[in-house]
Amino acid sequence: MAIAQDLLDILACPDCKSPLLLDGERLICKKAECRRAYAIRDDIPIMLIEESQVLDRAAWEQVMKGQ
Repeated sequence: MAIAQDLLDILACPDCKSPLLLDGERLICKKAECRRAYAIRDDIPIMLIEESQVLDRAAWEQVMKGQ
């Protein structure tokens, strides 16, 4: 089961409060300065900053191109 659009619409990056983009099994912060990726496990977004990954700029730009 994917994350419902209504949930995705209200989720925000816990670090910078920017919108998120669903990218497979992770949520990606749309803010270029932040670039955090949050895993989704068992259809539950893991929205903990300390468990997120900061994408390098090239990887983040590639994800944003595909949106």
